[in-house]
Amino acid sequence: MAVGAPSHFPLEPVAGVRLGTARASIRKPGRRDLVVLELAPGTRAAGSFTRNAFCAAPVTVAKEHLAAVAGEPRLLLVNTGNANAGTGEQGMRAAQESCAALAQLAGVPAQAVLPFSTGVIGEQLPVERLVAGLPDALAALDENGWDIAAEGIMTTDTRPKGASRRIVLDGVPVTLSGIAKGAGMIKPDMATMLCFVATDARIAQPLLEAALARAVDASFNAITVDGDTSTNDACILAATGMAAHVELLDPADPRLAVFEEALGALFIELAQAVIRDAEGATKFVAVEVSGGLSREECRRVAYAVAESPLVKTALFASDPNWGRILAAVGRAGVADLDVSRVEVSISGVRIASRGARDPAYTEEAGQRVMSAEDITISVALGRGDVAATVWTSDLSHDYVRINAEYRS
Repeated sequence: MAVGAPSHFPLEPVAGVRLGTARASIRKPGRRDLVVLELAPGTRAAGSFTRNAFCAAPVTVAKEHLAAVAGEPRLLLVNTGNANAGTGEQGMRAAQESCAALAQLAGVPAQAVLPFSTGVIGEQLPVERLVAGLPDALAALDENGWDIAAEGIMTTDTRPKGASRRIVLDGVPVTLSGIAKGAGMIKPDMATMLCFVATDARIAQPLLEAALARAVDASFNAITVDGDTSTNDACILAATGMAAHVELLDPADPRLAVFEEALGALFIELAQAVIRDAEGATKFVAVEVSGGLSREECRRVAYAVAESPLVKTALFASDPNWGRILAAVGRAGVADLDVSRVEVSISGVRIASRGARDPAYTEEAGQRVMSAEDITISVALGRGDVAATVWTSDLSHDYVRINAEYRS
């Protein structure tokens, strides 16, 4: 089940990037579950990774390898079906062996390979199956391989997620394309479960890293399905530098703002695609909080609403139970909150003001807007001029079923 229109494929190819996908039977026979992304020599990359203390072995190895090659990896290796998390030293060896095997086949140093895994936690990675699938993935490398790769990184996702943007710098066309996966265990503390974005822009490493941090913060760090931060979250932004424009070197360069605007829009599209495909989702919900004293305060309120099981089940039932929203706002921990100044609306229908039901509100109006697939919950705190938005989904029977049956 998914909400709204799917991603638009095919994605635009990015000069200097090829992708190959294979069926390695890592967990389920016949499924595309192994993806290799090949990056041209000289490609610069920045990464953002989970802050979960039980981070997976591939996360640790990817961070180490990215630093070892000074931000210039040659290959990204992705497997689904097995997270290689909670696997101890054996899991670390498995991640390193996987990198070494791909490096040998491709003729690059092992540290030039960054590994990524997603799937069941606590089971050892079947390295022999992964390695056996590498030749097929390499043989399939193609600059137009984005669409199949988007399918190859899926787990409980019901549809692939991808986005592209085209901009012009110095009269030269520049391409940005990316894919993401994620449907459950989603409250990223850095990125989404897995996300890979590439561009042919020429951009200095410090600017690339800063651009990624800002894009992640405004997108993947503003979504939640169930409040659970994965052990495997990872996001890579790679710039091949193969576009012919003058390199972006200065943070004050107005061309950088053009690039970051496109990058930010692409990231938000991918992040929202994750929420639209959330496990069991029937609603796509924006929680907009305004009138706060700080962004952190507004986000705290937004997450309290977005992660409330009572609010989320009311959304599933299309029930305008505004009392649950007020309760979530009230427990968000906002110091000295004057409830008489708080206003709450659902998709333009004001339901609460001055700490109580709005005099003009009717259940008919509330029911009408709550029955839509796309819903906006707006909370005005009335204490400042700062705002923040978080995107979430409802909580359905299917979410429980999917996660109850996940390992079966």
